[in-house]
Amino acid sequence: MKVMYSGSFDPITCGHLDIIKRCSAKFDNVKVVVFDNYSKDHSFSVKERYELVKEATKDITNVEVDIATGMLVDYAKKYNIEVVIRGLRAVSDYEYEIKVASMNKFLHEGLETFFMLASPNFSFLSSSVVKEIAKLGGDIDGLVPENVKKALEKKYKGE
Repeated sequence: MKVMYSGSFDPITCGHLDIIKRCSAKFDNVKVVVFDNYSKDHSFSVKERYELVKEATKDITNVEVDIATGMLVDYAKKYNIEVVIRGLRAVSDYEYEIKVASMNKFLHEGLETFFMLASPNFSFLSSSVVKEIAKLGGDIDGLVPENVKKALEKKYKGE
């Protein structure tokens, strides 16, 4: 079964990577899709985010990384994806994600959403928190893959 784990990944964190690794152990093919969400102000371009995700997942053999724009349901239809994986950190995530999953189901009846709970050691982690720590010169070891740590340090050096 082919599944999709999508997001803006600005940047990919160890929490995202944990979900990807756990999915790769349960599903034959995991398509990680970096969406170019126009409503968000990104720190990294979609191409940079794609490259960071690609590098961070390079050792996971059944993971494929792609870039997309537009609606998730259109992407899923185009590539015959049956399941969307969404990570949940807290109850507040669930409230938002259930709305999105319900709308996706309305727009594409054959698409299912599977929710995965964040591992307890990553339940506090978000891309925005990581970027804030990096901007302030804090230690982000263990929060992001090494390639992302280097990219953030380079981006925010001297700010």
